[in-house]
Amino acid sequence: MRFGIISLMLFIHAGANGQFKNLPDLSLSDTLTPDTFRAVFKTTRGNFVIEAYKAWAPKGVARLYQLIKSGYFNNNVIFRVQPDYVVQFGISGDTSLYSYWDKKPITDEPLLKPNKKGIISFASGGPNTRSTQLFINKKDNYKLDTINIGGAVGYPPVAKIISGWKVVENFFSGHGREPVNHQDSAALYGNKYWHRKFPGLDKIIKARIVTIMFRQKKSQTSKVLGKKGIGKKSFTKRPTELFVAAPLHFL
Repeated sequence: MRFGIISLMLFIHAGANGQFKNLPDLSLSDTLTPDTFRAVFKTTRGNFVIEAYKAWAPKGVARLYQLIKSGYFNNNVIFRVQPDYVVQFGISGDTSLYSYWDKKPITDEPLLKPNKKGIISFASGGPNTRSTQLFINKKDNYKLDTINIGGAVGYPPVAKIISGWKVVENFFSGHGREPVNHQDSAALYGNKYWHRKFPGLDKIIKARIVTIMFRQKKSQTSKVLGKKGIGKKSFTKRPTELFVAAPLHFL
């Protein structure tokens, strides 16, 4: 989906090249999405960590959770990097995978948080067109809160960067906004098009969920994803606390 001035049952799907891909079952409702979760994005410049909040945009955060859990952002080129504006990514290197998701956009929802520096939002091209592409605000972009895109007002945030900002600042920006005009070709030919037409672009090597938290009436339960499985802990004294199974040395 173009950006103007811009869960978790899995089923097997055969891609265009005969390879099997894991895709989330879209019949799962967003109620299965954690109220809060953290994810690590390993990139060619290093790692950055995001924290998503379902209360900000339930539909958008549910989609973000599905995409990360299914490995959608792995091997994803960061094709737009504009200093003092935005960083954009979300066109899969697997053309069949991108086509699958792009045909399943999510409906619009109200903007509850501003597009400030470090905030992550879905890109869109008009009403009900959010699907896979995200952008990171590199500065306070309040105009993106009120811009009208064919009747859709603003870009509702879904997450924020909590660690690794220097990594985001160092993404290759030599091609600026120009790659935005080549999204259709990238969707058709995959990463090989980006590499040939716009050499030097960075990419996301892998993205994974590291912490999930569900709210309960009298306590909160935080599930932590680690090498030994999922751990669980309930608490009442510190309702916003998150528990991590192992030290995140990359933070």
